[in-house]
Amino acid sequence: RLEEFLKKEVDLELSTLPDFEERVIDFSEVEQLMNSINTIPAPCAPVINPQAPNAATGTSLRVCWGLFSDDTVECYQLCYKPVSNERHSDEQAEHTLKVKETYCTITNLLPNTQYEFWVSALNASGISPPSERAVYVTAPSPPTIKSKKIRSCENAALVCWESSDINPVDSYMVEL
Repeated sequence: RLEEFLKKEVDLELSTLPDFEERVIDFSEVEQLMNSINTIPAPCAPVINPQAPNAATGTSLRVCWGLFSDDTVECYQLCYKPVSNERHSDEQAEHTLKVKETYCTITNLLPNTQYEFWVSALNASGISPPSERAVYVTAPSPPTIKSKKIRSCENAALVCWESSDINPVDSYMVEL
């Protein structure tokens, strides 16, 4: 019987056309859903720390900040500019650095000068809002002793010096 069946010619023509051949499938909604699942949100704003003791020299400042969330961060954008008391303070040059860590030492600064700092976090989804701004101050440069004006006697000494700082220095400590 099998032999007879195999010898027969069979008509494989379908009575209806299949619908799937002409249908165009739109995957945009599925793709959008998949992308929303795989994307990470932009990070929250970092919190910049106040200036720490011994974080300044006459020409450098060490600035630190933290991120108080579990956000994914690829790097930070640290911005700073000198603080100006003049009305045109917005015209001060603004500097931006990309940093991988939550701290940065900025060099080539002016002695006894205030600088305003703020930081943002970045990842593949975007940039966070900036942190609150913090003011840091570089240390004053050491005074220049006027050696020609030094006077001394048995019980006293007179030492004169001159500050080379633009901004006034509050006080000096004299060590003997």
